[in-house]
Amino acid sequence: MSISTTIQLAPGLTISRALIGLWQIADMERDGKKVDPIPAAQAMKSYVDAGFHTFDMADHYGSAEEISGVFRKTYGQNLAQHFTKWVPSPGNLTKAQVREAVQTALSRMQSERIDLMQFHAWQYAHPSWLDALFWLQELKEEGLIGHLGLTNFDTAHLNIALNSGVEVVSNQVCYSLLDQRAAGEMTALCQKHGVKLLAFGTLAGGFLSEKWLEKPEPQLNDALTWSQMKYKRYIDAAGGWEKFQNLLRVLQPIAQDHGVSISTLASHFIMTRPAVGGVIIGARLGQSQHLEENRQLFSFSLSENEEAAIQNALTQLQKIPGDCGDEYRKPPFLTASGDLSHHLDSFPAPYPTKAGSDGRTKALSGTIWEDIAGFSRAIRKGNRILVSGTTATHGSKVIGGNDPAAQTHFILDKIEGAILSLGGKMEDVVRTRIFIRNVEHWEPISRAHGKRFGEIQPANTMVKAELIGDEYLVEIEAEAVVE
Repeated sequence: MSISTTIQLAPGLTISRALIGLWQIADMERDGKKVDPIPAAQAMKSYVDAGFHTFDMADHYGSAEEISGVFRKTYGQNLAQHFTKWVPSPGNLTKAQVREAVQTALSRMQSERIDLMQFHAWQYAHPSWLDALFWLQELKEEGLIGHLGLTNFDTAHLNIALNSGVEVVSNQVCYSLLDQRAAGEMTALCQKHGVKLLAFGTLAGGFLSEKWLEKPEPQLNDALTWSQMKYKRYIDAAGGWEKFQNLLRVLQPIAQDHGVSISTLASHFIMTRPAVGGVIIGARLGQSQHLEENRQLFSFSLSENEEAAIQNALTQLQKIPGDCGDEYRKPPFLTASGDLSHHLDSFPAPYPTKAGSDGRTKALSGTIWEDIAGFSRAIRKGNRILVSGTTATHGSKVIGGNDPAAQTHFILDKIEGAILSLGGKMEDVVRTRIFIRNVEHWEPISRAHGKRFGEIQPANTMVKAELIGDEYLVEIEAEAVVE
């Protein structure tokens, strides 16, 4: 039984469920020589002719956006959908920078509107990610962006964005047989809000294929492509080469029964998971296309027994730690280089600091209340950091809407930002105090606190309080000792 080749990602935006990813353009240009855009655009046209009319790229995928522009100019503006990403460096952003980034993408892609602009944030403790989303929302309303998506957002921060009024239609995350992080809370949140997941990494850099079945373990070095280096780290995190081989042994007979490859089976399985809008299949334009294999994604369905066999095989793997996108924000860094050196030099302090009296240093988050009431977001004196009672305020906005978990996570971001700015880290926190407006909100607030402090376990007090401002559901203060 065949399945639909398209899906509605958002009203007015119907996409191919197999998106063609152009991240390998960057790998093809590793030697500094750009891919010739004319034959590359011709290769894109062959995908469209075969029914694959949605392309995914980013500002850092080599010259992918420029190739997209040549395609548009040569074959027409509306023949395909062209999705891109903006991945700004961490630190302060301005409204002008956001507009410039969008205009740069539009110029490269030779388009008047970006079909889907997907945003990546390196650090949630720095509030610039929210500023960027609000300003991108304004550009969407202006017509420069058709739809807004996110990439590599975890569940908590997708929830913050959704409950703060940002019109998100998708979240692009790593989701594969090796990496099932998106299958739990992320899927539930997306189903609740009608957000679709765009899954990358479904082939694990090509490792999920017959080519690697019963083969010796490769060495993690520059002989591998960037993609292979990245996903070899996932294999290691999932339990190692032998556990990976056991997974391939389960997949092979199922794939053979359907007359498809292990790669096709692996992508098909993720494509048919709840909340998944599509899978992103990497393309080396002009070098390898696999058009017929891509068509086979839609040619079969798995039986209940086959589903159960695959699910059982997945239970034998170790879970990839953390939530979606954590591989870019905290160890273990599951990237090609095993750290963030391919991407970043450093993280700037989230908040400005100012030397005060008696050897103290102040951190200021810039909310209106700090000026009105004359206090600092946090104070460091000696090795102690004291963080003021903190609400879900950003400038003049309340973040997280009426969702207590969303407000709590944003408050903890602010607390983390203050502590980082004063030379500490969340692991240094020894005490938190939580004040809640409604007793019935104790559980989502506690669970949010537990996600951030589950391994740290500081001393904690929670009390019901009459908070100032009806829009605030929770207020938190913290103390840290920097060793």
